[in-house]
Amino acid sequence: MIIHVVTPGETLQSIANQYGISPSLIISENELPNPENLVVGQSLAIRIPELIHIVKEGETLNSIAANYGVTVTQLWQNNPTTAILRYLIPGEVIIIRFQGEKKIDDVIMNGYAYTFIDRTVLRKTLPFLTNLLIFNYGFTPEGILIPTEDEELIQIANEYGVSPIMVLAPMNEAGVFNSQLASEMFENEAGENELIENLVAALRAKGYRGVDIDFEFILPEDKEAFLSFIKKVHTRLSQEGFLTTVALAPKTSGTMTGLLYEAHNYATLGAVADEVLLMTYEWGYTFGPPMATAPINNVRRVLKYGISVIDPDKILLGIPNYAYDWPLPFVRGTTEAESISNQQAIERAALFNVSILFDELAQSPYYYYTDYNDIEHVVWFDDVRSMNQKLRLIPQYGLIGGGVWQIMKFFPGLWNVVGSIFRVKKTE
Repeated sequence: MIIHVVTPGETLQSIANQYGISPSLIISENELPNPENLVVGQSLAIRIPELIHIVKEGETLNSIAANYGVTVTQLWQNNPTTAILRYLIPGEVIIIRFQGEKKIDDVIMNGYAYTFIDRTVLRKTLPFLTNLLIFNYGFTPEGILIPTEDEELIQIANEYGVSPIMVLAPMNEAGVFNSQLASEMFENEAGENELIENLVAALRAKGYRGVDIDFEFILPEDKEAFLSFIKKVHTRLSQEGFLTTVALAPKTSGTMTGLLYEAHNYATLGAVADEVLLMTYEWGYTFGPPMATAPINNVRRVLKYGISVIDPDKILLGIPNYAYDWPLPFVRGTTEAESISNQQAIERAALFNVSILFDELAQSPYYYYTDYNDIEHVVWFDDVRSMNQKLRLIPQYGLIGGGVWQIMKFFPGLWNVVGSIFRVKKTE
């Protein structure tokens, strides 16, 4: 994959001519929201087909995959429309492989999704995933699971060879995070045991592969109780052949204080869980000062500490799939950033005809614009360049893969990188 950054005067046609491909391929590969108005500084994924196939009457994806010695998953990745429609049209061009792609094998790629995800987005994304983490199941202090309507997502995931994983979080029936809820459950041994047995029953009944425990803002005094709970869950789930994963806050040392960090002991939790997701994002956040969501210098700090106390063969890199737009000037305690998708960030830059800048330290794009009410804004987002830098940390640090929060909006820049450098592991 080539990453092309638009310069002044370039057009879609001139860029296509440069690489000997059609403008329509660039549009489809990047799902360009602004093909007639490219933005200076906008990055494009350029993947040049090496081998194509013209669909004949009666052919299927399975027959084509067999003829070329590739998998149907690879065809879905290279031709997203086929993943959505699930059928072929005679005369349709199928890309079998792209030039110059040497992929790293058996990389785990997880994606978090709410049950109301757009099904088209889901079907386009599943070919790139190992596991679909369905958000989420809450619980009561007495150990009663609060389920979600997950049956359809589980069914669709199975169609694409993707394993469903249940996300368990301290949330009430209204879907609101409540750290006190976890504390009350920890103090109620009977309720804790009941919750674990209810988890096992739900995993069996629904066909889940395991549980992802996403307990954030755990009270510092519950640190040992949280560890004990993870141990009990892991022991019980292991007996049934289920996976236990834990999401951990972005720590850069073992001495960090604060509600988000203190109960997340990397060494002890990492030793117990089968896998851990390091949430290396939210450096730029809704009520914080404008900055990149996951600046690579800070991501590296989290990973450097993580691998010093946790086996890298258990670590998944947390990958953000969202952007923020801050009105300026920023006033702490008052200013609230708008959460938007990375594609929306590009649309907004095109709408206000501004150039995209790139922060070399953070390895992240950003830009300024003035809205129709004469209010200045700054937008920090991710593009092909920044995602390429982040994802290449997986082999660099010897990690087993990554986990995307979240996949509700399809971001071609992310999946182009995944598809070009990894052969995603599929569970049996």
